[in-house]
Amino acid sequence: MLKVSEVFTSIQGEGVTAGVPSTFVRLATCNLQCTWCDTKYTWDWTRFDPKKEITLVEDDVLLAQIEAQNVVVTGGEPLLQQGALVPFCESLVARACRIEVETNGTLVPLDALAAVVAQWNVSPKLGSSGNGLAARERPDALAWFSRAPNAWFKLVVDEPSALAEVDDFVTRHAVPRERVLLMPEGTTAATLAARSTWLVDACRERGFRFATRLHVILWGDERGR
Repeated sequence: MLKVSEVFTSIQGEGVTAGVPSTFVRLATCNLQCTWCDTKYTWDWTRFDPKKEITLVEDDVLLAQIEAQNVVVTGGEPLLQQGALVPFCESLVARACRIEVETNGTLVPLDALAAVVAQWNVSPKLGSSGNGLAARERPDALAWFSRAPNAWFKLVVDEPSALAEVDDFVTRHAVPRERVLLMPEGTTAATLAARSTWLVDACRERGFRFATRLHVILWGDERGR
């Protein structure tokens, strides 16, 4: 059984597969506490009631809710539940589904999980997240994802001053620059637009990809989109 926060079908709003119709399986609990997190209902039990926000769901019940061929397992931090996630993902593959897993890059995936995941969307956290360095950067996990050809690194940037931190992170962890995406932090279309103008220039100068938050542009900060 998996600890599930919500399941919904929409389009992938971020990363290299933005725009692809997808079913999202959002798992509960996280090992980081980002100040700007827009899914605090998956882990912040000072503000949300876990009895209301977490549902233990058996695989067959969860599989019945999958509507799209592309399935995005997100969180929270999905790899906190990767032991239970393996059989669920194996069942998805048996149904010809394609699996993306979104992770903060602090945990090394199990071999059995890595064997069935088509794409890793790795979002390491910068200092602006409010997490300490030791918590948000785990060299062994980051080295694993840096070596994985199907892992893409999505870094959330809120201010131009964070670009130096991005450059340092990519260098220290030997992240292939062609697999780095920079995305503006923001939960409104106006904020994303304001930050995108200078972030696009930074991506062009550094050879990184630019990414936005398509679902926020379309629907705002609406849960289940």
